[in-house]
Amino acid sequence: MPESDEFYMRHALKEAHKAYLDGEVPIGALVVMQDKIIARTHNQVERLSDSTAHAEIIALTSAYNFLGAKYLPEATLYVTIEPCLMCAGAMYWGKISRIVYAADDEKNGYRKYLNPGFKNPFHPKTEIVSGICKDECAALIKQFFKARR
Repeated sequence: MPESDEFYMRHALKEAHKAYLDGEVPIGALVVMQDKIIARTHNQVERLSDSTAHAEIIALTSAYNFLGAKYLPEATLYVTIEPCLMCAGAMYWGKISRIVYAADDEKNGYRKYLNPGFKNPFHPKTEIVSGICKDECAALIKQFFKARR
């Protein structure tokens, strides 16, 4: 029996907790194909001194390497917060089948940059699901930034 979106989002949340403990913005991501997690990671911007080392980018790269492929048309990417525009572009080029994210990101999420009438920056066949475990994921982000102010 296939696992639920909530099941996989909880795994992404575990990755976000790892980022939190590492002093990274607590965002976790994983890639699932045929009910198997093929990539899991979290933000590593500080660790790698790389502003592009977002959880989604690292998860995509890991999945490509695992499969020896450059597209993921049968994969679902789970991420604990709404992807930024950079990550949305990477997902577009990867032809991801589904993107499931938890909490909205009004400050840096991709939707902030959409023109009226433009549905989304993802591949036309990509399904978008949001709000899965959003309260827990949003609380972790808020806790992180509260502790640093």
